[in-house]
Amino acid sequence: MKIAISASGPDLNSQVDPRFGRCPYFIITDPDTLEFEAVPNSSAGGMSGVGIQTSQMIANKGAEVLLTGSCGPNAFQTLSAAGIQVIVGVVGTVEDAIQRFKSGQLQPTSQPDVPSHFGMGAGAGFGPGIGQGMGRGMGQGMGRGMGRGMGRGAGMMQPGMTPPGFPSPPGMPQQGPLPPQGMPQQPMPTREQEVEMLKNQAGMLKQQLEQIGKRLEELEKK
Repeated sequence: MKIAISASGPDLNSQVDPRFGRCPYFIITDPDTLEFEAVPNSSAGGMSGVGIQTSQMIANKGAEVLLTGSCGPNAFQTLSAAGIQVIVGVVGTVEDAIQRFKSGQLQPTSQPDVPSHFGMGAGAGFGPGIGQGMGRGMGQGMGRGMGRGMGRGAGMMQPGMTPPGFPSPPGMPQQGPLPPQGMPQQPMPTREQEVEMLKNQAGMLKQQLEQIGKRLEELEKK
C-alpha cells in the first residue's frame, strides 16, 4: 500500500501541511517499510483547478490513502473517483502521522471539510481582491498557512459581469468562479456545514499552535 501525505518539507521529519492542493511537497510512502519519495507539488502556485490537478498527480503515483490537514470539495470528488481514501485533520510530523495511521487512530472522512479555494492566501499570496473593478484580483495575500488571503488589488472582470457578493441588475450575469470542465458546480454549504467546517479549522489551528509551542520549547532548551 502507498499513502500520500501533504508535507511542508521533503522528509519524514517535516510537518504535515494543512493545505492539500497548495502544500509544497507530498511524501509518497509505504507505511510498513517507511520507504518514501518526496514529490514537489508543481500545482501549488496555480490560479485554479489546483485541487483537481494535485489529486490526479498523487493518483498517478499509486497512492491509495491521503493524509492531510484539509480537503475541498473538488479535490475530494476527484480523489474519491480515483478510489483514494481521504483522511483530514492530520497534524504533527509526517512520520508521526504514518504511525498513527498504522495504529488505526486516523479514519477516512466521507465529505470535504473546507469550502472551495480554501488556503489561497497562503504562500504565493493569491486571494480574492477588493479593489478597482471590484473583481477577483491578484492581490497581496494577508495571512499564511491556513488563512484565506484578503488581497487588495485591481480586480479583473469580464465586461458586463457583476462582482461577487453584489446583486446583479436584471439580465446581467453574476461574476464568480466557474467549475472545471466535466465537474458539476458545487452547492454553497449550509449554515450547519459552514459551522462544522469552521470548527474543524479552529481545531487544526489549535493543534498547530500546540505543535509550534512544543517546538519552540525544544529549541530554547538547546
